[in-house]
Amino acid sequence: DDDDTDSVLDGQLRDSLTSLRSSILQYQQENGRTYHAMSAGKYFLPNDDVEVERLDLQHAVMGVTLGGDHCLCPKNNGAKRVLDLGTGSGIWAIEYADAHPEADVIGVDLSPVQPSFVPPNCHFEIDDLEKEWTWSQPFDFIFSRMMTGSFSDNADIVQKAFDQLEPGGYFEAQDMALPIGCDDGTLTEDSALWRWMLLVMEGMDRLGRPVRAAQQWKEIMEAVGFEDVAETVYKWPTNRWPRAKSYKDLGMWSLANMDQALEAATLAPLTRSLGWSKEEVMVLVSQARRVLRDPTVHAYWPIHIVYGRKPLTSTFVPNTAPPAPPSPPPAAQVNGVADP
Repeated sequence: DDDDTDSVLDGQLRDSLTSLRSSILQYQQENGRTYHAMSAGKYFLPNDDVEVERLDLQHAVMGVTLGGDHCLCPKNNGAKRVLDLGTGSGIWAIEYADAHPEADVIGVDLSPVQPSFVPPNCHFEIDDLEKEWTWSQPFDFIFSRMMTGSFSDNADIVQKAFDQLEPGGYFEAQDMALPIGCDDGTLTEDSALWRWMLLVMEGMDRLGRPVRAAQQWKEIMEAVGFEDVAETVYKWPTNRWPRAKSYKDLGMWSLANMDQALEAATLAPLTRSLGWSKEEVMVLVSQARRVLRDPTVHAYWPIHIVYGRKPLTSTFVPNTAPPAPPSPPPAAQVNGVADP
């Protein structure tokens, strides 16, 4: 009987989805933090409530930086189909979808930490972006924010984005760069913050996920075939040290973000690849925080925003791979530097 067969298949699908949901939600416990279960061990930042709240705070810092805009490329308005790579808390995708009800916005992440109540034109998928992309329809805007250290091969991700865009579509990457910047010598190489930075960079190198994406996006995008590639570099002061009120306020936001991020960004690289204990990491983080908060240290985090357009003469080749199983449900710039 066809009805009986359909019923059996429906039951198998429900069981499969239940099993998938269960496995994805079985977060990895490590050093008192939780990490994603899908493709466990790939991503170095936690996915617990503390980190999700920090991601929302980081989104606010970027909003202050960009004057409330979602991006620098022309797709700040007018996009029809948008893909947010590594959506995290989902706040960017949700806000973009709210602001642009005509756009269909998809956010993708390894962790289902996004809210359940979202705009009707926004939804989230749980997937590993380093695996084959299976969307059959093109996007006209693909967005990435703070994904340095997330991928073993940044060029592969840019190539996938290029292939998945419709001709004339845009890819934009927003990322923090290391090393930390300082223009007056007040951040010394014997400081705890500088030592922290070098250790995190070494740890991420050993994990095969170097934190150098910010400086590479422009060159990679041009090599892949994007045209009119533009790069803008901003500076986030480490605290309220700048004289100008606008940058002093930005430094306050930046400090609130990075004060939390130090622990999150240090635990996995140092304990997984350098053999440190959690206790040793926390001592280092405490020492680095003191420098981070010191207004006599005039340091800043370089923020690179790079975007490019897929040529109109390019083509989109639909993906012919079988669709992935449904995920459990859980939104013209001139190159330059903005100085504090």
